[in-house]
Amino acid sequence: MSQTNLKPSPIDEGGLRAPSDLKGWRKAWWWFDFIILVKLARLRFVAVLVAIGAGITQWDVLVAYYERWVRFPSESVHMVGDVEWFCPMHPSVVRGHNKEKCPVCFMPLSKRKKGEPSDVALPAGVVSRVQLSPYRVVLAGVNTWLVDYMPLTKQIAAIGYVDFDERGFKNVSARVKGRIDSLLAAETGKLVKEGDELASIYSPELNVSVQTLVDASKRNNADLVKSSRHRLQLLGISDDQIENILKTGEVNSHLRIRSPISGHIVKKYVREGQYVEEGMPLYDVADLGTVWIQAQVYEDEFRFLPAEQHGDVSPEHLTVTATTRAFPDEPFHGILSFIYPHVDQETRSVTVRFEIANPSHKLRPGTTAEVLIDVPPARVGAIASTVPLSVPRERLERGEVLAVPEGSVIDTGRQKIVYRQVVPGEFEGVLVRLGPRMLGADGVTFYPVLSGLEPGDRIVTSGSFLVDAETRLNPAAGSMYVGGSSGGGALSPSKAVRPSTPEDTVEKIDLALAKLSPEDRKLARSQTFCPVLTDSLLGSMGVPIKIMIKDQPVFVCCNGCSKSAANNADVTLKKVAVLRAGRSKAK
Repeated sequence: MSQTNLKPSPIDEGGLRAPSDLKGWRKAWWWFDFIILVKLARLRFVAVLVAIGAGITQWDVLVAYYERWVRFPSESVHMVGDVEWFCPMHPSVVRGHNKEKCPVCFMPLSKRKKGEPSDVALPAGVVSRVQLSPYRVVLAGVNTWLVDYMPLTKQIAAIGYVDFDERGFKNVSARVKGRIDSLLAAETGKLVKEGDELASIYSPELNVSVQTLVDASKRNNADLVKSSRHRLQLLGISDDQIENILKTGEVNSHLRIRSPISGHIVKKYVREGQYVEEGMPLYDVADLGTVWIQAQVYEDEFRFLPAEQHGDVSPEHLTVTATTRAFPDEPFHGILSFIYPHVDQETRSVTVRFEIANPSHKLRPGTTAEVLIDVPPARVGAIASTVPLSVPRERLERGEVLAVPEGSVIDTGRQKIVYRQVVPGEFEGVLVRLGPRMLGADGVTFYPVLSGLEPGDRIVTSGSFLVDAETRLNPAAGSMYVGGSSGGGALSPSKAVRPSTPEDTVEKIDLALAKLSPEDRKLARSQTFCPVLTDSLLGSMGVPIKIMIKDQPVFVCCNGCSKSAANNADVTLKKVAVLRAGRSKAK
């Protein structure tokens, strides 16, 4: 057969046509088989590789989803030992080992001690209790503070402006009609003294009155002299001037205007040569020896001010300290003298008036001022109303109240919680009722305690938020004691976990110390406490660790303290010597 007689098959022509002898479903099947098995062979290979890679890289996620979908929440988890593993973000996830991740968020599980279920509820006023190892206490930076009475002051800040003291503001007016012949005080702002001559007014009426007095005196008309003298006094003529007129008999038609007080001329109304009517103002004179500060106090702080405050100075007035931009480093002291009886509808604030001594005239009207009002605890209504319950009267009169630092308070919005140390490493959240935020003698912010704590309680100051977070991440912390689930499964919310009592601690320590040799046990008992974590009893965290420092045996509570004790050898040995000396004296 020659090459010219050979005809290529449909496959040889590119596979675009099916064999001509295939009809119907056979032809359709040929096309399907050809496309899937031949054209997409490489794509199938790539898809298989992608599936294998995804399975390898996401194996933990797949296992977690399997646990989430297949494992029932109520299934008991078999746990061995006294520890368990839980998810910090989802405390209901509890496992007996750390080989898994959280099936919800895929986070690694955290370890904690297990508790034993008990029907004993938390004491009244205690919302949670948590136990931390010495290592976690140091890691969280937990510091404690002893609750006691201390002097506090409620400080209110207000912004205002300096104003004239209205009691020292005088208006000088013309008492007769006439012409201004001369102005001796011709400058606004001039400082004048009481009795200084300000101006001279020529007045024909004055001339008539003086002439009447002189004529009545010459005629010995006592009644007319008396009435004329009284008229001149009303015109502002002093008794000395009247006596001089009677003595000399000279008639003066000029009225000399004198300053009624010592102060500054703040406004001048007339000029020389100007005609004035009776009662027309000539000068405004103000005494700046005492000034007012008008300031605004907002509604939420108005309750700390006394109900009524009048202008008379008394020991009941609240003391204030004012500063200005002109003299920011110079405080000016005064009193709260008046509270206006209405509230500004636009600013929702109350105007209060302060009286400030200003002998150097540094406070000038119109100046912006910042005022700090010091309110003693006895004047704060929330504290004064609870005196029989929380604060002894004699302490309150000295300005002392039971107080806790601001950093120790956990405010959840609905309640305020302070963590109190029960024993070293164990803390309980206590509901407290607090007064308003106040300042201590050193400027540190405190809260007065109205109920919930007693003098001598040791509370957490720094690290309280971390302790609170520990209780919230623990499913047993909301209404239970220390611990999570029991050895047999998750706890019911109505159950509680019994806290460790002093008897339990003593028994635990005895068991731990019993594992030491008699000689080491004697040394550990004489030392009693760990030199690094001074609140941690030896044996409370297990068998004490014995280390040698400068050929001297020293016991620490855990491995975490060994390195710190060795790095601070001299300090550690001094602490151990003090501990053993104190123990021998106690015996």
